[in-house]
Amino acid sequence: MALIKSVRGFTPQIGKDCFLADNAAIIGDVTMGDECSIWFGTVLRGDVNTITIGNRVNIQDGSVLHTLYQKSVIEIGNDVSVGHNVTIHGAKICDYALIGMGSVLLDGVEVGEGAIVAAGSVVSPNTKIGPNELWMGVPAKFKKMVDPAQAKEMNQKIAHNYLMYSKWYDQE
Repeated sequence: MALIKSVRGFTPQIGKDCFLADNAAIIGDVTMGDECSIWFGTVLRGDVNTITIGNRVNIQDGSVLHTLYQKSVIEIGNDVSVGHNVTIHGAKICDYALIGMGSVLLDGVEVGEGAIVAAGSVVSPNTKIGPNELWMGVPAKFKKMVDPAQAKEMNQKIAHNYLMYSKWYDQE
């Protein structure tokens, strides 16, 4: 069973039909929508500030979400996929975005709707990634625009696939 821990008077609020891996940790001021999946070894550490997650968000294995005390929060929209071993520290991620494996998003980053952060990218503090933009590299830089319909369809498909994967664990 996942570690769900209250701290500073805040208890995580988990939506309906969410999958929480056995060794995931959800701590403090975390609010999660419906049909989310939080995978193995993932930490949502809302001990110093707020983490808000929309519906059908998947946060994959080994990812860490945290904030700065009284300075930054995390906001994640609907149908967002956060790849394996991602670090998000005080960022806003809009609907249908995809955050590639091993990426790092630092405080003040904003990722627009349908945008993609390529695997292994490091997004510098206060960077604004527009809707349907592809960013990559260290530090991450704009590479090209992504077709909005394709981006939404692809990112929504990934989010729905992770919802399907999470249901496999209900069967055991």
